[in-house]
Amino acid sequence: MTQPQDNFRQEFIAFAVEKEVLRFGEFKTKAGRLSPYFFNAGLFNDGMSLMKLGEFYAKAIKNSGIEFDMLFGPAYKGITLVASIAIAFAKNGHNYPYAYNRKEAKDHGEGGVIVGSPLKGRVLIIDDVISAGTSVRESVALIAANGASACGVAIAIDRQEKGLGELSAVQEVVKNNHIPVCAITNLNDLLHYLKSKQEMAQNLHAVEAYRQSYGVI
Repeated sequence: MTQPQDNFRQEFIAFAVEKEVLRFGEFKTKAGRLSPYFFNAGLFNDGMSLMKLGEFYAKAIKNSGIEFDMLFGPAYKGITLVASIAIAFAKNGHNYPYAYNRKEAKDHGEGGVIVGSPLKGRVLIIDDVISAGTSVRESVALIAANGASACGVAIAIDRQEKGLGELSAVQEVVKNNHIPVCAITNLNDLLHYLKSKQEMAQNLHAVEAYRQSYGVI
């Protein structure tokens, strides 16, 4: 029997496919692999889709049970993501502060690299995907340097594939930073979605083959 959370994950995949954020074909990843699918959150590029994306994130974060005091979005994609999620929570009566960073320190005005609310307490990092974990590592260090602590990471999709070793990139982040990671959806959910679409049989076979080579359960 399909659980409500599974419906939510499937709805997000359908939404990403509709907006052509999730595409199928042949794409080279940062690791140099040829992936049969590609996810680009930057293509949620209008008001309605960004609003819906924030709502999906907020639901995934709530379902995860991660406790946090504020949200942080690393530049650049994390900036719009964190703002949309803060708005989604506020619409449901939870008014969380948020912040993001500049790539380069500002030497005039208020100065510094942090924009928004001061970093304090338990900070939840927002990103689209985790590839090498570099963005998370840098965010954890920045948060700690400002006297706060990273309490977790929320991403859109967990590719569930090997990182530098036998662990997945997400598992490496959890192990190296000692914080949980939650995702709106993952590779298992994507395979479930493709199996329900006869017209996507070719994509299903390609994704299954890719998982055989690089997947992590």
